[in-house]
Amino acid sequence: MVKKINIFKHEYVPKHILLSKEEAKALLKRMGLKRYDLPWIRASDPAARALGAKPGDVIAIIRKSPTSGEAIALRLVVPG
Repeated sequence: MVKKINIFKHEYVPKHILLSKEEAKALLKRMGLKRYDLPWIRASDPAARALGAKPGDVIAIIRKSPTSGEAIALRLVVPG
């Protein structure tokens, strides 16, 4: 029997949120960006796989920051 591990429970893995198509579109429009302007995250990345992300999806990564409290990074899911 294979034991599943929830990678998001590890202290060094930041919070990942899979945005809906509408949320991503509205956020990118507000920021004046296109999808291809975002840095990439591969669909094979353990966090993307755990979220069920497919190429073309947008993931928001929320990290703790000593200066601002929280830092939000957006990533475009690409094949791979």
